[in-house]
Amino acid sequence: MSVSLDGYFEGTERQIDWHKVDDELHRHFNDELRTMGAFLEGRVTHELMAGFWPTADADPDAPAPVAEFARIWREMPKVVFSRTVQEAEWNAVVKHEVVVEEIEALKAGSDGDLALGGADLAASFRRHDLIDEYRLYVHPVVLGRGRPLFIPDDPASAQADGFRELRLVETRTFGNGVVLLRHQRVRASA
Repeated sequence: MSVSLDGYFEGTERQIDWHKVDDELHRHFNDELRTMGAFLEGRVTHELMAGFWPTADADPDAPAPVAEFARIWREMPKVVFSRTVQEAEWNAVVKHEVVVEEIEALKAGSDGDLALGGADLAASFRRHDLIDEYRLYVHPVVLGRGRPLFIPDDPASAQADGFRELRLVETRTFGNGVVLLRHQRVRASA
């Protein structure tokens, strides 16, 4: 997920035009995402992606990383989580809720990691303690306000304390000033 220095993933009007995605960063995203087993997306994220990526490589002026990601996105299996959508296009299946056992089975049967997209969906996965790794791309901007990436847990949830111990496993600074912070979940050994 991309995030501003002050913790927002989108502005007050859902804008993400402040993302500093240049060719270097886009190639990195492509390298990471082509190895995934599936994309797990919320409805809004899927609709945004489906509105652009299916034909992005048809534009003869599209930069090479954009054209490449269009192919990656189209071919990647996708699971769209939505309570209102009944079916989704572009190699996608719809799930109406996050079922822990189904996600664990999907993780176990996947040929690669599962990429999670959408802050609301990520919050649901976090509440169920289903996130094994966080890859945050911190952009060198301060928005001042917007939608925070991490929202407080619902006090009624099983993990209401919200505490998750993480271990930093990678950092990387890109030429445009974006910094990758990659953390893995520390789980108590049995």
